Amino acid sequence: MDDGYEGESDYAFTLPATRALPDITFETVTVLVGDNGTGKSTLVEALAVAAGFNAEGGSKNLRFSTHSTHSNLARALVLTFDRMPRWGWFFRAETYYGMASYIATDDDPAAGIKGLFPDLHNRSHGESFVTLMESRMMSDGLYLLDEPESALSFVGQLRLLRIMHEAIGQGAQFILATHSPLLMAFPGAAIYELDDTGARRVHYDEVDTVSQWRTFLADPDRYFHHLFSN
Repeated sequence: MDDGYEGESDYAFTLPATRALPDITFETVTVLVGDNGTGKSTLVEALAVAAGFNAEGGSKNLRFSTHSTHSNLARALVLTFDRMPRWGWFFRAETYYGMASYIATDDDPAAGIKGLFPDLHNRSHGESFVTLMESRMMSDGLYLLDEPESALSFVGQLRLLRIMHEAIGQGAQFILATHSPLLMAFPGAAIYELDDTGARRVHYDEVDTVSQWRTFLADPDRYFHHLFSN
């Protein structure tokens, strides 16, 4: 990070997770986990913008904007690669509908991009999301995913893991922000748990969300007894 931006009033610069960025080693699959407000999505967004991707999702060439809210953190980041990725995509569930709508309406016969994509709107949200991933993540590249589980069922998440596995076989790299214990479990993933102290690398069984889900699924009634008691 460039210290020249430390005086920015941007909230992203106040996050402990932002200060912990130098302690994070991005591997073939890096998963950022933590509670709401810890900075997972902020970091993934900043990394995506710093890598040249559209802030609301897409590639380096797909440019659209519905409501700009991204931070200035990307301006303070300098990314280095062992090998520069030839391709990439930023998958952002929060702004996916806007991106799909932009693609569908950019149908100029000479210069439009609609014909380069599968039909994304005539499917369920989850099917559309997976279809786009299948069409864009099957090659060497850098892929950043911000809470993709919000669009995917359990089976859809399994399909995503399969797509990731096949893309990695071609040299792909993934960075995910997620609340999903299923996605966190990708074999060999480097997991970093973010909290108000920064970021620390943890094993899957040490992730707080994983422990909470295991406890809940083992005895839901116990949770409800405490949750609904007066």
